[in-house]
Amino acid sequence: MPTQTRKIQYYNVTIKDEPGEAFKVLTYLSELGVNMQAFSAVPMGPSMLLTVFPDNPAKLSAEMRYAGKELDGPHYAILVQGDDEIGALASIHEILYDAGINVSAANGISDGKGGFGYVIFIRSNEFEKAAKALGI
Repeated sequence: MPTQTRKIQYYNVTIKDEPGEAFKVLTYLSELGVNMQAFSAVPMGPSMLLTVFPDNPAKLSAEMRYAGKELDGPHYAILVQGDDEIGALASIHEILYDAGINVSAANGISDGKGGFGYVIFIRSNEFEKAAKALGI
């Protein structure tokens, strides 16, 4: 599969850092029919920051608003998916480096079948410049 690069929206939810809390949020979103492109959970002291990347941001926002749940977002990131090869991530970073863009955070994974997915977080004041550099 050729490399695909696109803008995606994400939302943050802060929960207690206790067993089962992420399960509750993910189950709730599943029951609402919210499909995710990516998900991240990072401990922050006594809390956990969940970052959800819905494939339908409007549905997530509407459902959470209806349920009285608070979301932080939308925020924007870049999702890169393609064939896994040595240097795939380095070439993406080279483009951003050449454009003078600082990557604030990133998460990537190989699917074990020759493909990869990579989420790139760029500060909002540089996001459109980064998107343009990557051709999106």
